[in-house]
Amino acid sequence: MMSRRTAISLVAIGLSAVISVTGLSITSAAAQDYPSRPVKWVVPYPPGGATDILARLIGQKLSERTGQQFIIENKAGAGNNVGTESVVNAEPDGYTILLVNPANYINATLYSKLNFNFIRDIAPVAAFNRTANVMTVHNDVPAKTVAEFIAYVKANPGKVNMASSGNGTSVHLSGEMFMMMTGAKMQHIPYRGAALALTDMLGGQTQVIFDNMPSILQHIRSGALRPLAVTTTEKSSLLPDVPTVAATVPGYEASALFGMGAPAKTPPATIAKLNAHVNAVLADPAVKARLVELGGEPLIGPPEAFGKMIAAETEKWEKVVKAAGVKVE
Repeated sequence: MMSRRTAISLVAIGLSAVISVTGLSITSAAAQDYPSRPVKWVVPYPPGGATDILARLIGQKLSERTGQQFIIENKAGAGNNVGTESVVNAEPDGYTILLVNPANYINATLYSKLNFNFIRDIAPVAAFNRTANVMTVHNDVPAKTVAEFIAYVKANPGKVNMASSGNGTSVHLSGEMFMMMTGAKMQHIPYRGAALALTDMLGGQTQVIFDNMPSILQHIRSGALRPLAVTTTEKSSLLPDVPTVAATVPGYEASALFGMGAPAKTPPATIAKLNAHVNAVLADPAVKARLVELGGEPLIGPPEAFGKMIAAETEKWEKVVKAAGVKVE
């Protein structure tokens, strides 16, 4: 005859199994229904910039595809960290997501104190695209190629000013990487944003900038500034006659990788569902054409592939930040 203790134990085991199965069913059902309400998409920059434009393009298409609004929330501050931290601390249910951008990889080393670890605390959802920076000079610079520019800088120590959109930005560190790999030392002149940096480039106060493709393209096409090379490993369809920096400096690569992330404990089934929606949007010919206009082909793949890209970008920029001795408290 079954003892009272054994019977109670069996009932407890049965209840645990039911609760476990029910929990799995609830989680699975939630993922299946995702999204069933609006999704907040945090962009850690002010409205109007290239990052914001990218989020609104993809967010609109996700809204149309899922029937739920993907609401852009611009949360600027501390070089991207305010917006990122807000997502790190959000409920991990798929209803708060992050526009992942180059600052996330750079800031891991650039800032001596952060309240989060990006790779640990943000789960990769999907990559969007890589955009090139363009190594561009003022028309008074006599060098017409990357090799000639390196020789010109070395022959004129202390006389070549390199503009950037701010300390620690991808524009700045693309130039620092160039100096690190070539030994061509320039004076870094940081500005508060690309617009101010380009104003002085156009005026000849600075001689070179490694600016984002969407920001500088109009000045190149007008002939106001002269491109020497793109920073990606492949040529850009937007500037098909412009070579890569890597053609002269082997191993150089400084693209800007964008994508989507979520709080680390977001259920894998929810991430997989969101990844599938993003990949479907990226495959849309109209979206692809717009991404190319913004400087890069779409990157379609699983969350794991984006995770590997994030790790590689973080490691790459760590070396540059440390070599340049750049720190933000």
